[in-house]
Amino acid sequence: MFVDRVKIFVRGGRGGNGVVSYRREKFVPRGGPDGGDGGDGGDVILVAGREKTTLIDLSYRPHLHAANGAHGRGKKRHGKSCAPLYVRVPTGTEIKDEAGTLLADLKQDGMKAVVAKGGQGGRGNARFATSRRRAPDFAENGEPGEERTLLLELKLLADVGLVGFPNAGKSTLLARISAAKPKIADFPFTTLVPQLGVTYLGPGRSFVVADLPGIITGAHRGAGLGHRFLRHIERTGVLLYLLDMAATEGRDPFEDYCSLQQELKLYRPEMMIKPAVIAANKMDLPEAAANLEIFMSKTDGLPVFPLSAVTGAGVKPLLEELYKHVQERVALLPEESYDQEGMIYLPPVQPRELKIKLEGDVYLVTGDEVEKAVLRADLQSAEGLRRFQAAIKRLGVERELKRMKIQEGDVVRIGEVEFTYFA
Repeated sequence: MFVDRVKIFVRGGRGGNGVVSYRREKFVPRGGPDGGDGGDGGDVILVAGREKTTLIDLSYRPHLHAANGAHGRGKKRHGKSCAPLYVRVPTGTEIKDEAGTLLADLKQDGMKAVVAKGGQGGRGNARFATSRRRAPDFAENGEPGEERTLLLELKLLADVGLVGFPNAGKSTLLARISAAKPKIADFPFTTLVPQLGVTYLGPGRSFVVADLPGIITGAHRGAGLGHRFLRHIERTGVLLYLLDMAATEGRDPFEDYCSLQQELKLYRPEMMIKPAVIAANKMDLPEAAANLEIFMSKTDGLPVFPLSAVTGAGVKPLLEELYKHVQERVALLPEESYDQEGMIYLPPVQPRELKIKLEGDVYLVTGDEVEKAVLRADLQSAEGLRRFQAAIKRLGVERELKRMKIQEGDVVRIGEVEFTYFA
């Protein structure tokens, strides 16, 4: 099954907790704190590769969660940080947010994008020892990993985009010029998904052809099947208009050509600046010769390649012409390179600002910074609690609560933790 659009939820691993521990060994007086740090949570990383041709795997597994970091231990032993969760996606995958804004484009093999960063591990109590605070009795908990919902959209990468009306013979031609084995039958919309094939002309001479499902009039508005796959033609370098010159479906070949151009223009005007080749198919049928003569008289001398995808007649000159256009396009493209070891980092998730609202008799506090503070705080120790109180005061929570006229004994909830307020 071909899937070219999927919504996924990604979450980085949570950092491990730091630990409170003290060195107690015989003959080692005043050993001091030795609690280790927690390990960092794993990242979620998408990796582009041509071995994948569809997003179907992610349609069955739309939730991607990286592993959590290990907790710290005594004797200053730090928890193990988790390896990233690598997920393979097809080359040509675009990563967008829920609003459809493009965040990253994995258009080259091997490109990697960190879509959810893992949380940082918490510090153990050994980290907080100072000359005045010899035995800190608190540690930090690990941070939660980044999480977000993403839209993945695949746009096939091909040198030649094969467009034509249903039953024009696109699947037959693709089977003739490549090892692809598309379904071929004598009825409209035989091809329901895009098909890719590699055309081999000799050592070092090859190109990729994409056969897109039949486009009909109104496809840019959503008619037929073509509207689902028109975006795949955006990245093709050369357009091949394949026309049924025998008019086996009762349509005029010239009107078909004009309609195809119009649909592509209405979908994306820049489609018209792509190099294009016209192929007149089904020349083995008796009506084709007369129709080709009429067609040529209306195209003002545009080169047309007559052929028969069934018999193979005329196919070789067409392939040579296509290869020439592909090479010309490659020569004009700017060289693009990227660091194979480098990473693409998505823009950070827009942080939620501090908000407080009264729900019943509970003051509900939300906001990324304050929720992170409560998650990292060690509320089991007096010193850890004092550090947390200083943090929420610094973040303006206490000031906002007073502005809302909070009273002693009222309940405040931050995340999953509830407190009783005392002035």
